[in-house]
Amino acid sequence: MAGRPRSILEQAIEALEMEDIDVFAQSRIIDSLPLGPSHRKYANAAAIIATALEPDELLQRLLMIEQHFGRDRLGQRWRARPLDLDIILWSGGIWESAIPPLAIPHISFRERAFVLGPAVEIAGHWRDPISNQTLHQLFHRLNRPKPLDRRQAAH
Repeated sequence: MAGRPRSILEQAIEALEMEDIDVFAQSRIIDSLPLGPSHRKYANAAAIIATALEPDELLQRLLMIEQHFGRDRLGQRWRARPLDLDIILWSGGIWESAIPPLAIPHISFRERAFVLGPAVEIAGHWRDPISNQTLHQLFHRLNRPKPLDRRQAAH
């Protein structure tokens, strides 16, 4: 299934609503540039969902939604893809499983403004169970001006 990134994302969030999954809140959709070699622009958003599913069961549902929208997980890791749904945080804290491979909190979310920005809109007070910082704190730490390295500036 092809389409514009925003349209695919809107439809995917609608597809999350199932008998045992409730979309409780959703951020606005933002545009972002790709990580890696892809040239496709992406749309990103965050959602808070309520479900009794365990994270590995929820991941299977997310993978089914991705597949419905044309996601093929075979091949090159950073290639263009129509949809990428991730579990960033979980109310149960930390979760790790080998099959399917899943780590919560998401291993890279602290370094990604396109994840933290939307997440802050709907859950800025939530805490990362590893750093104990709020999403708001993580986002501002990521986006604060970096100090000038005077040794580099002298050259």
